Amino acid sequence: MKNIMQSPEHDSSENSLTLASLTEALRVQEDRLLPCVHCGFCLPACPTYVRLGDENDSPRGRLHLMKAVVEGRMSPKSKAFQTHIDRCLGCRACEPVCPSGVEYGLLLESAREVASKAGGVSSLSRALMGIMTRQPWTNWFMGWARIFRWTQLPKLIARIIPKLQVLHPVRFGLAMLAATSETHLKSFTPKSSKNEKGESDIIQVQPKGRVALLEGCVQSGLFSRVNRATERLLQVNGYEVVTVTEQGCCGALHAHGGATDAARKLAIANLKAFDSDRFDYIATNSAGCGLALKEYGHLLEHDSKHSKTAYAFSGKVRDISELLTMSNGPKVGGSIPIRVTYDAACHLCHGQGLLTEPKALLKAIPNLELIDLPGEEECCGGAGIYGITHGDLGVSIGEDKVNAIKNTGVDLVATANPGCIMQIGAGLILAGSTITAQHPIELLDESYRRAGYYAE
Repeated sequence: MKNIMQSPEHDSSENSLTLASLTEALRVQEDRLLPCVHCGFCLPACPTYVRLGDENDSPRGRLHLMKAVVEGRMSPKSKAFQTHIDRCLGCRACEPVCPSGVEYGLLLESAREVASKAGGVSSLSRALMGIMTRQPWTNWFMGWARIFRWTQLPKLIARIIPKLQVLHPVRFGLAMLAATSETHLKSFTPKSSKNEKGESDIIQVQPKGRVALLEGCVQSGLFSRVNRATERLLQVNGYEVVTVTEQGCCGALHAHGGATDAARKLAIANLKAFDSDRFDYIATNSAGCGLALKEYGHLLEHDSKHSKTAYAFSGKVRDISELLTMSNGPKVGGSIPIRVTYDAACHLCHGQGLLTEPKALLKAIPNLELIDLPGEEECCGGAGIYGITHGDLGVSIGEDKVNAIKNTGVDLVATANPGCIMQIGAGLILAGSTITAQHPIELLDESYRRAGYYAE
């Protein structure tokens, strides 16, 4: 096992002024580095450390590298800093087990910003962030992706491409696109009888609250059915849903990839579009996007013009499972006789502290058998495009998740994040499994349809 206490690299020839500008993002977060006491509780929770056994690839090891950069003992351009910061999944599994309350996820984003400005961004990451920054490009890209998905070619091609490291990005990328296809839940019969209550009895006269829905980039582009299902579920459960135009990408991909300036611009655009004073809640159905919105206050904490608004905005953000489990919980739907296991998306269970809420949605479906998934809270290896850019680790972590799911003998795996659906779904496709990955919202939506909650 490698020792993190080896002397860090340092390029003494670099200009101190240049170093100061490069490390600014981490230096302003220096107080957040101090609580770490190097106790090691984070080690068994970290997917990369567990597989590599390298202290540099553990949370406390990466914090040590960050501190070395802040103190000028290591260059942000050094191979050690760039490699080990890049290898982190950003799953935040270390945060719930940390007795000192280290805000590792926020520090990682600052470290990624430093690494990015020092030249550590892959061309694929840069291209995707560029596409997601500009709405017309996003629409164009997603439009062609939907057309290609409709042909069924992505699944076919992904399965016949040789399993070679050089071909992994293409092979896995196609499988991820194929995994976004809708599962035909209507095949799981019998249907329940229509609900005898009229629709006017189901939807409360006085709404529980006024809700705006984040459409998202990948969600609106490849999972629009989940957005529409989200609206229907909110309405049936007593919320007024308001459409917000001019909204855009939440900036999660950019913040996680080190493009923090771009993330801030996207965040400010959304603050203006949503105008949170008009809503009681801002609903999300994507774990990664939801966490990004809940951290707008941190993202813009040094922006004197937008900081206060950002904190107020973040305070109103709720995952769809939070909203539906308020009060008496979600309404019970119609029967779906299906065996399902639940995978806890990292940014939902670790980042937002939501584990029982998404499961409550599944438990509101009669005759759905919920099977426990061993290691449900461990990362699936998706982490944005990690599964593509890190073929070795991404595949290893993903295969562990896929094997655990297959061993449950279920019909379907539910997970509340588009990236996780794509990562797990791609792994299942390439493994030749008939199990599919879907959002819990889709299951509850079909259950409500069977219960007669929607007008025909």
